[in-house]
Amino acid sequence: MPLPSNRRKGGDGRLTASLDPQDTGPQDACGVFGVWAPGEEVAKLTYYGLYALQHRGQESAGIAVSNGRQILVYKDMGLVSQVFDESTLAALQGHLAIGHARYSTTGASTWDNAQPTFHPTRHGSIALAHNGNLTNTAELATMVDDLSVLTGELDLQVRKPALATNDTSVVTALLAHHPDSTVEEKAMELLPQVRGAFSFVWMDEHTLYAARDPQGIRPLVLGRLERGWVIASETAALDIVGASFIREIEPGEMVAVDGDGLRSRRFAEAAPKHCLFEFVYLARPDTRMSGQRVHSVRLEIGRRLARDFPAEADLVIPVPESGTPAAIGYAEESGIPYGMGLVKNSYVGRTFIQPSQTIRQLGIRLKLNPLRDVIEGKRLVVVDDSIVRGNTQRALVRMLREAGAREVHVRISSPPVKWPCFYGIDFASRAELVANGLAVDEICRSIGADSLAYISLEELVEATEVPMDDLCRACFDGVYPVPLPEPELLGKNLLEPPLPLDVDGLATSFAGGGATDALDRP
Repeated sequence: MPLPSNRRKGGDGRLTASLDPQDTGPQDACGVFGVWAPGEEVAKLTYYGLYALQHRGQESAGIAVSNGRQILVYKDMGLVSQVFDESTLAALQGHLAIGHARYSTTGASTWDNAQPTFHPTRHGSIALAHNGNLTNTAELATMVDDLSVLTGELDLQVRKPALATNDTSVVTALLAHHPDSTVEEKAMELLPQVRGAFSFVWMDEHTLYAARDPQGIRPLVLGRLERGWVIASETAALDIVGASFIREIEPGEMVAVDGDGLRSRRFAEAAPKHCLFEFVYLARPDTRMSGQRVHSVRLEIGRRLARDFPAEADLVIPVPESGTPAAIGYAEESGIPYGMGLVKNSYVGRTFIQPSQTIRQLGIRLKLNPLRDVIEGKRLVVVDDSIVRGNTQRALVRMLREAGAREVHVRISSPPVKWPCFYGIDFASRAELVANGLAVDEICRSIGADSLAYISLEELVEATEVPMDDLCRACFDGVYPVPLPEPELLGKNLLEPPLPLDVDGLATSFAGGGATDALDRP
């Protein structure tokens, strides 16, 4: 059952990783964590696991714990460190837990859409956490609406929760409806019907489950504790709790952990299409994916950029933090000295408080400020991970020139982003993607750089050492490995109710959407 939250946060609940608050760049996927470890403090293990996955989602966080008799869920808006404290974690006692750090890709950023989701069943309860984005949410929601069977003694209809409007709540409701079978058998029946990108971690009172979509678009790994098992989005989360990495959960695989140990079942044939953008930006550099260390891949990307797109310059600087490994690789290969020319304020950008118009005009300086004594009079190579709208890079180039840079040569460690993602990354719309309408030289002029170059798709793929056919490259080449439905059946607000109309028949918007539901929360 969900525990009441004693903290309410205002603001619009919408977080951004952008340097410029008006230029929302690629927003992170979610982070999931699960642990089965009798005798351990599973809530604290989950807390630290989510802490390691905080980069994947900063809107809300939650933990569900079972003591064998009941499941308790505690969730709230905010960062992991804001949602949980010692007393909260001490109240979450049990042998089994799952956790979630959210960035919303389906459903509004509200308390009701925070995860893990919770649903009663005929024989107990289910809690579920999800990283990814489904493409047949509308179809699954129809399946939920068609359910009319009562859930036993609870006398509750198994249907979509009234206030939750994300794809996760739909899957949870369908999993909870298994009157004549077990949760495990229901999952084996349901998972082949789920389309899109999903790395699920869920639980009932006794068992930890996990499943990964047949394409394996989002990462999911298995780790071993001395007295238990851990499942997480990235190996960095295994490291922080002292778990040894065993292997990745295979595409199309479901695993279960309980008192009888670990067991694995396959619900679909694997057709690997791992997200290429995870290597560029999403994953932590200390994570291992597809047999590769992400930091090493990013170093190699930088080396290839230097070979293919050299520049006569005095200094290579990164746009911290995601541009740092590629900048180091560029410097190593080119022989140009590497330096830190920008100071990053890590505590700005992931915030509920929107800047005033006066502060907003400072734009990029909210998060980055130049080291004038390092860059003044220098010809710079500036390495960044991607360009989405181009606003951030335009402001960055201007700021570096104002700080005395003689030349600014921009190098990007991914190909031009021309297509939106429907599998768990919230890019801008296609019309807003600058590379969709402009050639590279036009983008260069638009951002005011002396030169601009992107790594090619072929070179990027080679740097990962993963075969091209085993990668999802949709944001770069428009080839979507999982078929997409009609446009009206896609989008973050698919399950959102229509906005109420004002007296003139116009839709009403609510400022501070993250708090509009505060009085309705448990």
